[in-house]
Amino acid sequence: MVRASIALGVAVALVWVLKWAFDRHGAQVTNAIARGELTPEADTRLRLLKRLVYSGVLALGIFAALSQFDAVSSIGKTLLASTAIVAAIVGLAARQTLANVVAGIMIAIAQPVRVGDWVAFEDDYGVVEDITLNSTRLRTGNDQLVIVPNEKIAGGVLRNDTLGSPTVGADVSVWLPAWADAGRALVILADETGHPATIAEVLPWGTRLALGGDPVAPSEKWKTETALRARAVARLRSEGLLEAGA
Repeated sequence: MVRASIALGVAVALVWVLKWAFDRHGAQVTNAIARGELTPEADTRLRLLKRLVYSGVLALGIFAALSQFDAVSSIGKTLLASTAIVAAIVGLAARQTLANVVAGIMIAIAQPVRVGDWVAFEDDYGVVEDITLNSTRLRTGNDQLVIVPNEKIAGGVLRNDTLGSPTVGADVSVWLPAWADAGRALVILADETGHPATIAEVLPWGTRLALGGDPVAPSEKWKTETALRARAVARLRSEGLLEAGA
């Protein structure tokens, strides 16, 4: 019992020391990124490596503590005789967690998304705040935190606006009632924004117009699109194209 407590205590203390050391140099890493001395790719890999070290040290400590109990050792020897069954049970129970961890490692290696990137995933658009062993955290333009499992990131379709060009075009949609004159709306929107609008979709209950804007930095995309959409709706309403029965 005493040996188990010591082993676990040493593991926890080591994790705490490692965390203190990483946190102490966190400001230096941030400044290095700002100065261009450390790339987003390296920052993402360092974050994942830090968490792998934490998890590995703590897991070893727990294993060492449990191995001090005779009952656990006896159970372990019995289970070793049926390793295949144990592996299958553990694999099924932890499939989702292990899949997310493996996906997190693959993200850190392949770098389809990095800390600080502006990305669009499903219906969310925001900046990547952190990539943990299990999930990727996005901060949207309206300051909402979206946590996405790494397995979905690795297996889904993700648009990264930071990779490649330093700017990205604004792109919004505006719906017109079915009775509204879509052709006139296109002319009005082009006059209002200075950019051509197109008919993106026609349904029995309405018409969806697609409207673009000037290229902006990814961090300004959400604000720019919000303002562009508000201008388009206000102009269409002033022209009587959004009023019911007009």
